[in-house]
Amino acid sequence: MPREIFQDKDNLNQRYHRKRALYLSHIAQHLSKEKLFGSVKFAYMNSNHLKPILLLRPQGKDEKMVTVRLHACPDPGLFKPSRFYPSKNNVRTAWFMEQSSPKEGATEPPTPHYNNSILCDTVMLSHLHLLSNAATDFPGMKDGLALLKVWLNQRQLSKGLGCFSGFLVSMLVAYLLMKRKIVKMMSGYQVLRSTLQFLATTDLSVTGISLAKDADPSLPVLDDFHQAFEVVFVDPSGLVNLCADMTASKYHQVQFEAKRCMEILDDRMVDGFQVLLMTPKPMLRTFDHVFHLKHVSKLQGTCKKMQLLNELMDRGGNYVAAALPFVVSLLARGLSQRAQLVAHSLPQISEWPIDAEPPKHKDIGPLTFGLLFVPEFAASTLEKGPQADHLEALEFRTFWGEKSELRRFQDGSICEAVVWEASTVCQKRLIPEQIIRHLLKLHADIPESSICYTGALLESVIRTGKEAWGTGEEAMVSVVCSYDDLSRKLWNLKELPLTVTAVQGVHPALRYTDVFPPIPVKPIYSFHNRRKHLLLPSEEKPCPAYITPLKIICHMEGSGQWPQDKGAIKRIKAAFHLQLAELLRQQHQLVCRPAVTHTDVYKDGYVFRLQVAYHREPLILKEVVTPEGMLKYQDTEESRQLELETLHLPYLTSSLHGLQQQHPVFGSTSRLAKRWISAQLLSDSISDECVDLLVAFLFLHPAPFTPPSSPQVGFLRFLNLLATFDWKNNPLIVNLNTGLTDSDCAEIKNKFVAARSRLPVMFLATPKDQWSSMWTRERPSAQILQRLVLLASESRRALEEQLMDPLSDQDVKMVFRPPLDFYDVLIHLNPNQIPRHLESVDRPVKSASRGVVKNSSAMNILFPVVDYDPVQLYLQELRDAFDDLALFFYDKHGGEVIAVLWKPLSFQPQPFKVSSMKGRKVTTLNNELVCVPNVEAILEDFEILGEGLVKSVEARTEKWTI
Repeated sequence: MPREIFQDKDNLNQRYHRKRALYLSHIAQHLSKEKLFGSVKFAYMNSNHLKPILLLRPQGKDEKMVTVRLHACPDPGLFKPSRFYPSKNNVRTAWFMEQSSPKEGATEPPTPHYNNSILCDTVMLSHLHLLSNAATDFPGMKDGLALLKVWLNQRQLSKGLGCFSGFLVSMLVAYLLMKRKIVKMMSGYQVLRSTLQFLATTDLSVTGISLAKDADPSLPVLDDFHQAFEVVFVDPSGLVNLCADMTASKYHQVQFEAKRCMEILDDRMVDGFQVLLMTPKPMLRTFDHVFHLKHVSKLQGTCKKMQLLNELMDRGGNYVAAALPFVVSLLARGLSQRAQLVAHSLPQISEWPIDAEPPKHKDIGPLTFGLLFVPEFAASTLEKGPQADHLEALEFRTFWGEKSELRRFQDGSICEAVVWEASTVCQKRLIPEQIIRHLLKLHADIPESSICYTGALLESVIRTGKEAWGTGEEAMVSVVCSYDDLSRKLWNLKELPLTVTAVQGVHPALRYTDVFPPIPVKPIYSFHNRRKHLLLPSEEKPCPAYITPLKIICHMEGSGQWPQDKGAIKRIKAAFHLQLAELLRQQHQLVCRPAVTHTDVYKDGYVFRLQVAYHREPLILKEVVTPEGMLKYQDTEESRQLELETLHLPYLTSSLHGLQQQHPVFGSTSRLAKRWISAQLLSDSISDECVDLLVAFLFLHPAPFTPPSSPQVGFLRFLNLLATFDWKNNPLIVNLNTGLTDSDCAEIKNKFVAARSRLPVMFLATPKDQWSSMWTRERPSAQILQRLVLLASESRRALEEQLMDPLSDQDVKMVFRPPLDFYDVLIHLNPNQIPRHLESVDRPVKSASRGVVKNSSAMNILFPVVDYDPVQLYLQELRDAFDDLALFFYDKHGGEVIAVLWKPLSFQPQPFKVSSMKGRKVTTLNNELVCVPNVEAILEDFEILGEGLVKSVEARTEKWTI
């Protein structure tokens, strides 16, 4: 800008900024008439509203490719630098408050941010020279900076007010070069590593750094900068703080990310490049809880309440920039024990056409905050303060307001303390929400209606029963306690011919991943038909409640007395089942019901299903006698199934039970994932164990994230894993109990590539199952996996859009409602005969009584109806009868619809054969007799088979003809 347009005191009261804006407007008006430009627009430099710049784009197809950013700078030497030291004032209070004359004797506050914004313009050219000198003969710098910018972009750190921009990271590399932490011989990767190492170990909010070489005694020192700014990085002139707009919280986030990255780069089990540079980290998937400040304009009230007039003057009236550092440090103090990181999104203002009104401060949209928890303390109900007679007690009381009260503790001390109301686990997880709402209302004058807390919106789909019961964690714990007690009783049974050597649970509830854990119940006799000691479902009444048998494997000790014949072993096991029932009844007064393959035990309102196992039985089942009379061992279907039930499933259950002890939200995350798969009607197409392992992968190998500390973030990452993992070219290695070394993993990968065509489409490797992927061997099929991947990516997109938009209605159950227009036939069911009707995603307003009452202490009762779900039995019949013609899909958690998909191949006309006439009719085609499916009869069969259960069959014939 030419010197003539400036006058003597233009450094005061935004005169310089206004002239600069006027000058740019003049140029914009002139350039907009030129044919050369496709568009001329305004934008704010890094969203700082005092610093507009011009964006010029060429005509034609290059308009999207090229943007020229025009900055206006003053003539060198126009201003005296000493006027802009951080401690100087250049905005007069009387002018800012629009008063006619200043108050008598009032001192003017320093305006460091304002001063810095003018100084920035005077040093732009010198920065350019510095960077170009650093980059000469240093090809690694260019590559390293490209990597660093990608790294910052993937973490959403490089755009907005107070961002860690590409320019800033370039200056940082120049600093490290000056300090010889980086040398010009280094490769791009070494530059990336050295820079991240420096960021991880240096806290610029405590010890700033400076590019100024010789210390000029008249220049401000680093301490002066620290008093004025939260983060300090001084440029070569010794005048400009390059991090002036950055909050300490944002720098700590950068530092945290850098530390995490150094760990990942040193971990040989992780593909560092993929994880660090190719994986985006949006806030919703990075932080355990996210909340939004819906109406940013409420921060005006915050500035009033916190008396931030000086900051407002310094920031040119931008109340968001003035209040944000104070709000974040308030939250960080309130959550100091619970959160290792409190981060905020960066205010961003988009560009605008030159003939439009410029955006206002509130146009940045909602501000988003992210919390990363310390799992041990996040849910604690107590905030313990200093002792009542200490000086800090008053400060504690002022900070927490009326929530603070005096309490006496067990060690006899009387302290200030805050106790938060929360009875269930899911309420305890939301204690941070209570803290945030309380503190923002008390100190920042932000009403609760302006805060949209999206930390746990999804948990409603795994709520059990009434709202107050929470999300089933307590129910799960009581099941496990009852199981522990039963296993102790089995260990100590007297008079058994052989002792019990091990008791192992295999039901999902015993590894905390059952979507709806069993609730202790006692049957109402009048609701059922009675026969001797048994209760049976009554035809007149609705179907009784579904009581799930909790399966337990009982290993008996080996002995020479066990027979070596498979038929005989089965009979001995049946005898053991009878004996166990008898002894449990005699010694512990438990109601039992023995059967050939198992014994059901009613205890504490739960039904446990005991199955006796003998360790050599799978081996005996593998025996095959060849025609020559040789005995050889080979896997049979029967032996495989038995090994799965008695060896692999108990091991998996105990490993996942251990994982739950380390990561308390593992179970709830897995339950959300299974609820979603079931809601998409795919629960029969993928095994429970497979979903549990996929979720375990998120906790054991979370890079580039930290392990989830809330079910919702875990679920979002689960959808992301399904949608983005390259199932075709990579095995998913779940390293349970760290049983695999990196050489094992490399070997698994190599063998996988060599044998890819013979392996399941979804290949999971665990330490005890490195080659066979037993949990995905049969299912999912390639088509189902493809469908899962599509549904997961759509669900994730829809869900993240909803959760990031606090002004929408946020009905997050949307992704749990399956699209039905994809199917050919819908079989509608009668809700009275669906025993788990209350588990559906949209809970029915009223539901039939199910003939049980809650009870866990009933002793001598008639045995309830166990494992009876008419819909599952009907589905089995349908699949047995029509497996060659159609696929059947159902949501086992209370779905009211069975969806049917015809198999396209079975609809092609077949030559007429008497043997293959099932479900077909004869017609003529080109004078030949052919068979085609008799669709009308099949639909009629659907109704006949499901009489009393099926309400109607809806054929969607727009896709096919009868």
